[in-house]
Order: sequence, then C-alpha cells, then structure tokens
Amino acid sequence: MNFQLYEAIETVAMVELEKLDIRTVTLGVSLLDLLTDDFVEFKKRVADRVYTEASRLVKVAREVEDRYAIPIVNKRISITPISLVFKKNFDLLELAKAIDGAVKEAGVDFIGGFSVLAERGYREVDELVVKNLPLVFAETERVCGSIAAGSTKHGLNMKAVLDSARIMKQSAYLTRDRDSIGAAKFVVFSNAVEDNPFMAGAFLGMNQYDRMLSVGISGPGVVKTAIEVFGKDLKLNELAELIKRLAFKITRAGALIGREVANALGVPFGIVDLSLAPTPAVGDSVAEIIEAMGIERVGYPGTTAALAMLTDAVKKGGVMAVDSVGGLSGAFIPVSEDAGMIDAAIKGDLIVEKLEAMTAVCSVGLDMVVVPGNISDELLAGLIADELMIGVVNAKTTACRIIPAYGKKSGDFVRFGGLLGESVVMSVRGVEKGAGCDFVKRGGFVPAPITSFRN
Repeated sequence: MNFQLYEAIETVAMVELEKLDIRTVTLGVSLLDLLTDDFVEFKKRVADRVYTEASRLVKVAREVEDRYAIPIVNKRISITPISLVFKKNFDLLELAKAIDGAVKEAGVDFIGGFSVLAERGYREVDELVVKNLPLVFAETERVCGSIAAGSTKHGLNMKAVLDSARIMKQSAYLTRDRDSIGAAKFVVFSNAVEDNPFMAGAFLGMNQYDRMLSVGISGPGVVKTAIEVFGKDLKLNELAELIKRLAFKITRAGALIGREVANALGVPFGIVDLSLAPTPAVGDSVAEIIEAMGIERVGYPGTTAALAMLTDAVKKGGVMAVDSVGGLSGAFIPVSEDAGMIDAAIKGDLIVEKLEAMTAVCSVGLDMVVVPGNISDELLAGLIADELMIGVVNAKTTACRIIPAYGKKSGDFVRFGGLLGESVVMSVRGVEKGAGCDFVKRGGFVPAPITSFRN
C-alpha cells in the first residue's frame, strides 16, 4: 500500500493541531510452543520471551515515532489466553509477577491475555485461573485479563457472568487503597475478538500468527474540530460524509505506522482497529463530538442516534482505507477516560441506563463505569448480563469493565490517573435497597438466539 506526500502533510497537521495520535501498537505473542509440565522452566521461558519481544517493540515503536512525528501513546503486548497454557500445578500469581516484571523492565505499558474462554463452560484449569485473577490484578501493575462469557453462537454462560462480577468486586476490594483500580484491569466479553489491540481485553487468539502487530487508532479531536469548522451547516448525510472522509485519513495514518513497526519487527501486520479512542484531555472526547453534531448534552435524547451515525461513518471510512480492519472498531465511550462523559456523568445528564442504550450502536460496552462498592455480586452480575446480551442477540462485541469502588457511594469521586482518568460514582438502580438478582443465580446458560441459526 503506497502513501502519498499530501497524506503525510495532512497527518502532520492533524498531529500538531488536533491531538491525533496512534493510541496503541500491540504485539501479539504466542506462548503455545513454550508448554512444559515444569512450572519453574515455563515461567522462565514465558518471562524471557515477553521481555525479548517487548524490548524490540518499544525500541522500534520509538524509532517510528521519531521518523514520522506521530505519537504512539501505548506500546502493548498480548499473549495466548493464559488458561490455554496453564496447568494445575502452576502458580498463577507467581507467573503474573514474573511477566509483570519483564514488561515493566522492557518499557511496555500493559500486557493482556490473563484470560479465560468460557462461552461453552469451564475446564478445571479455567476455574483455577478465575479464582486467582483478583490477586493477579491487585498485585501486579501492568497485567490485564478477561473472560469471554458468551457469544451469538453459544449464548451466555451465567456462571462466567457471576464469576466476573465477583472478580470485579474482589479486585476492587484488594486495591481499595488505590480507588479500587484493580477492577480496571479486567473485562468480560460477549463475542470476544482475537485481534483486539486495546486493554484490558487484548489476547492473541488461536487463529492468529505466532507473532502479529495490530494498531488501535485515535482521533476524536480531529473529528470534533472538523465538525465545528466545516460541519456547522451540513445536513446529516453530508455530515456523515465529512466524518467518513476524516476516518479514512485517520485510518491511513494508523496503517502507515502499523506497517512500519511490523516491517521493522519482521512480523505480519494484522489489523487496524477503527475505534475512536478518547482520553481524559479536553478536546479529545467522543462525547464532545456528539455535542458538536448537535446534541445539547451527551445523554440527552438524540444521543444514541448521533452515536450510531458517528460509528457507522467511522467504519465506512475506515474499511476503505486499509485492506484489513478488525478488533472492536467503533467508538469507545469509557466514562472515566473521556472528559465529556465525565462531565455529563457528574452533572447527572448521563446515567447507566442511557450508557447501556448507547452501547447497542457502538463499541464496546459499559467501559470504565464506576459504581457503588456495596452493589451485591448478583446485582452487578445482572448489570453485566444486560450488557452482554445486547452483544449476543445483535451479533456484536459488547463488554463490561466496571469498577465497584470499595467504600464509595453514588456521587463520590475516584481518581485513577493517566489514561484511566477519573470519574464520579454512578448510581445503579437497586443498590440502595440492597437488591440482588435471582435470575443470574439460576446458573446454566441463556440459550443462543434464533439469529445464530444460519444453516
């Protein structure tokens, strides 16, 4: 794929004036060939490989940053889902600490893949991993993980949903001295994808290369500025066309950087994730794009329609820009990581139920939503089940990264720092009444929807 000089000039302008960056380059690394029954040897093999690959990624990414003057905010590693290479005599926390130390020394921001694939149920080793995940998230700095709890093909595993709620609660409790940040390193999915470059849900799927480089783009500031400058008097279809053209340019920039990094590493280039990924910085917000489109306040009536149009336009522009798109590809609406979302939540204009409705038309779900710490396991599982079933029924990826902040009630504030940002604790119906959810306690599976039958 050839890139023209005018594209480079446009990209430099977007970087300098509109906060364009590459949100992440994520190198997937397989662990399958490292399998052994000897835990000490396995731990050493994994830590050595992760350190070697992470060091090369950081070095190359910095060289490409300097060459093109486009910031790469995060350098990340994703690994084979850990439950697929874990054995009953292994120590998950000890392994996690070794990996955490390796990526920290190499300068990688996060490593994902402490994950369990549970759409169809658990193996014995899966249960061991699930049981120990809260300690992993509490006692490491950069290790992230996930559970794939459901899919359109298989339905929803309610035990995995309830376990996910317990992981969130326990991780939050174990990191209560840090505003329960441990829960921010875990996500539960329906229709999990194998090439996701974003945390906390990244892992290298079984159908991928042994090593593969994927890119997550950014660009909310670029879109917002263009709408404010050029889109004031446009009809909706014309506005969609403007966004589509911008998405094309942003995606081309992401593909350029991704291919350069992949080529320098000598690994296949995987996908560009088209998701608009916000940050807590003012002007780098998906919420502010929605408001620039004509919604007085994100969360007000019209928000879901505007977000649907935005997401669709981004996808249409992105798929024309490169030959391989994937990951989650939509518009992220993480509350604590988006200045506009934070402000709307603080003022009560954005509520959990409206967020849930918005996730039906975008990626990826209830992301970085902080809820009262005294929410019951069952009520939290009910909230998760609601979100995941949107994905199961509609054949799209949805997820929950929810932080039940220990000792915090609705209206309190938490601060995580960095890209994770800060947030008000949002109210959830039933919490103050101590409500549970007998529906999730039934266990078993919500059957796959009729739309899964395609033969």
